[in-house]
Amino acid sequence: MSSYLISFGLANPEHQIDQARVYEFMSQAHGMDSDEQRRLKALYRASGIKSRYSVIRDYMHENPEDWEFYPNNRNLTPFPSTKDRHELYRQHAIKLSKQSSEQAISKTNLSGSDFTHLITISCTGMYAPGLDLDLVKELGLPTTIERTCINFMGCYAAFNGIKLGNTICQANPNAKVLIVATELCTIHFQKGKNEDNLIANAIFGDGSAAVIISGNRAYAKKDITLSPKKFLNDIYPEGSSEMAWNIGNFGFEMKLSSYVPKLIENGISNLVERLLQNTEENLPQHYAFHPGGKKILEVIESELKLSKEQDWAGRKVLQEYGNMSSPTILFVMSRILDELNEDHKGQQMLSLAFGPGLTMESMLLEVS
Repeated sequence: MSSYLISFGLANPEHQIDQARVYEFMSQAHGMDSDEQRRLKALYRASGIKSRYSVIRDYMHENPEDWEFYPNNRNLTPFPSTKDRHELYRQHAIKLSKQSSEQAISKTNLSGSDFTHLITISCTGMYAPGLDLDLVKELGLPTTIERTCINFMGCYAAFNGIKLGNTICQANPNAKVLIVATELCTIHFQKGKNEDNLIANAIFGDGSAAVIISGNRAYAKKDITLSPKKFLNDIYPEGSSEMAWNIGNFGFEMKLSSYVPKLIENGISNLVERLLQNTEENLPQHYAFHPGGKKILEVIESELKLSKEQDWAGRKVLQEYGNMSSPTILFVMSRILDELNEDHKGQQMLSLAFGPGLTMESMLLEVS
């Protein structure tokens, strides 16, 4: 039995911040001299990002007097604690999750009371009773709904949500699964001037995406859906120290080495080749890649011999939103789905994402 991704919903915070504004904040907050500022500006110009969204408006202002969340001084002292940041997460994560969920539901013939399963995904905050129970209340979901939380898996976590939703629908023809991925990456800004912090501060943004999966595509208001057909993931332990996410005293600390694109370059062709075995008669016509960064997209395009135009959706999402961790790939899929029509039915979509481990995830979907 097939399952179908019948609708997507997307949401972002109210503060859309130009990349140039973020650079000004960061150069000020890091206390950089002129040489360091020039190097940082080059990093931001090469990021492929024009704007990002954040629940923190401070990133729009370089003057400490205008900051609301961070201390109004150039030393950023006292620096916000993990508790301070987590209170921000709890306040905003449910708002964005509700918005993306309501948008996804509005594109179907379903109401909140129809859902049988809820899967929530996040790596930038957690609490109990958690986001899942808050959504049950806010969306009017059944109190008997089966709930699963996927936490701390990073940028590829939405793949695990889709895999689980697919398995549920194959086992239960009446299942209606709501998956919600929400991340507030920007609340974990770190002021140290090491490479990991500079890269993370340059690319991550905030957002939420919801996707509804069912074995009955008739619930979708739109005639076009996506049906998962094959999954394949692999772990490359040699990259385990290059991408990591740890809880510190002053927020979550990202380890994101500039060596990550090289690791992906070494393994991506083999992973895709194994995924596409026995599908040569109908190779992918559409490509949904997690835009972990401009260099990562360039490496994938080069290794798979694709043009920038074929990877248009990933590049567009990176440009407009940055890397939002787990919801990002759903933004990319949604962007592609919006462009599909009846003429595309039967075509294939290849999707890829990456995260700590180093984990590489791949999925083949059919336009249905």
